[in-house]
Amino acid sequence: MDWRERISVDPHVCHGQPCIKGTRVSVSVVLDNVAAGEGVDAILRSYPTLKAEDIQAALKYAAELARERVVDLPGAV
Repeated sequence: MDWRERISVDPHVCHGQPCIKGTRVSVSVVLDNVAAGEGVDAILRSYPTLKAEDIQAALKYAAELARERVVDLPGAV
């Protein structure tokens, strides 16, 4: 699955933040839930407009950003 099929950016939706297509659920909200240890089922219950594939797409999107961007970390030499 290509994450581009499930994630969109529209300046008129969620202030232009990447969102799951057809929803107002931002990718960052999905990733925050995953990072907090929420399981897929719990996320889907909290956001019933999402599908499991949307969560996977958010993770793939984050992986793509991690490959493409360099972030300075505190203490990095």
